[in-house]
Amino acid sequence: MSLPFILSFRKDITVTEESRDRMVIQSTRVKGNLPQYTLNLEQVSPGLFSAINSLSTAGGTEENLSDSVLQTDGFERLPTFYYYLNQFIQLGWICHTVAGDGVSIATRVPIYPFKRFQVQSATVEQKYTLSRFAYCHKQDNQLIIESPLSHTKVILADWRGAALVSELAQPRTGEELCQTIPGLTPEMVQLFLSLLRSSQMLGVVPNNGKIEEDESHSLISWEFHDLLFHARSRKGRHSNDSGKTFRFLDKIPQPPMIQPQMSDEIIELYQPDIEKLKAEDYSFTWVLEERKSIRSYGDKPITLKQLGEFMYRCTRNKRITAKDYGECTHRPYANSGGRYELELYAIANTCDNLDSGVYHYRPEAHQLCRLTGRNENVEALLEDAYFANGRFCMPQVLFVFAPRFQRASWVYESIAYANMLKDVGSLQQTMYLVATAMNLAPCAIGGGNSDLFAATVGTDYYRETSVGEFILGSLSVD
Repeated sequence: MSLPFILSFRKDITVTEESRDRMVIQSTRVKGNLPQYTLNLEQVSPGLFSAINSLSTAGGTEENLSDSVLQTDGFERLPTFYYYLNQFIQLGWICHTVAGDGVSIATRVPIYPFKRFQVQSATVEQKYTLSRFAYCHKQDNQLIIESPLSHTKVILADWRGAALVSELAQPRTGEELCQTIPGLTPEMVQLFLSLLRSSQMLGVVPNNGKIEEDESHSLISWEFHDLLFHARSRKGRHSNDSGKTFRFLDKIPQPPMIQPQMSDEIIELYQPDIEKLKAEDYSFTWVLEERKSIRSYGDKPITLKQLGEFMYRCTRNKRITAKDYGECTHRPYANSGGRYELELYAIANTCDNLDSGVYHYRPEAHQLCRLTGRNENVEALLEDAYFANGRFCMPQVLFVFAPRFQRASWVYESIAYANMLKDVGSLQQTMYLVATAMNLAPCAIGGGNSDLFAATVGTDYYRETSVGEFILGSLSVD
């Protein structure tokens, strides 16, 4: 016979006794994705009072809790107990713990009250294996196992829980696990397997060796990192704080709006007459309809004047505003919260009146700051873009977008990196439209080498490195 789960409230659930027959139960989390909720219980019987208090302290099995109500209040009060227990579970307030010999091995903690916890029983004879989406990490001095398939996390409170997870990387029966890991009974292993299976972290291994998720048309196209990134940067499958939390407000200084000047070799760029362009430029509809990726160039390279006009129309600072405990800015392309964390680097291959090398764009002054001439790393970055572009033509100018990560994460939590990628898309579309209006050849690049870029420019990979690329050249005349 399998052991039962020990039930208890999440740590952030408080129980307040208002009087002998009235109590208030509420979630106390002030931030994050778990919604706050309060239950006001009236005419609470002594047995129910005791059972709820047990849930808020050491917890108890469903049988022990119901027996307490039965012995104190009588059979007629049992439906009320089960009604409230079901409500607590639906709210995502109840944790389920596997314990043996008085020691907690693992605890399932709901992270979002979206789906009711349904126990999927396991057997010690059946083979099981870990989902390829499950992963372990350290959190608050505890080892946690989570999965983007799940609305729960499991705290591995004892070394035996971690050992079980390690063994389940390969198909294992409960009987095999008992023989491999000392100090575990079949009942403990069975309950642990049921916990993981009920949390969508464990699959049943049939005769063909493929668990259900391996044959699911919805899941086989997802890579681990993509699904995890999707689940953790959207609400619904995590309880982390999200949005503008300003989590570093009193911890580290806010990064400045503008990157400090990176060298003394400055190139002034051409500034077009915007008012004249407004009157004489192509119509917006024409530009939108004609926009496309162009991967080959004209015989004459793009000029420095064209490059200056292009960057002025795409990325210059237009104005500065006071916002978010500091300064923000406004540029021609849309950006998350006016943070404009993307630094723009131009890598010139062939550009008339501009030496080949790497340049940093200064949007406040509309200048290029020369960082380095052509070298092996520059050659490698250009070649990387050439291959990513289908080997049509070597780029004339390669733009690299490198966010100052703390500029976004200082304000945003959970969604900071997702916002940066959206900002990349916004800048790329703006560059496409401007290039089309200027009769230039634009093309976004799908990937790049962030380590190589950081080594070339000399930035700290964890503070500033590339997340997007765009190539530009002269338009071929038919």
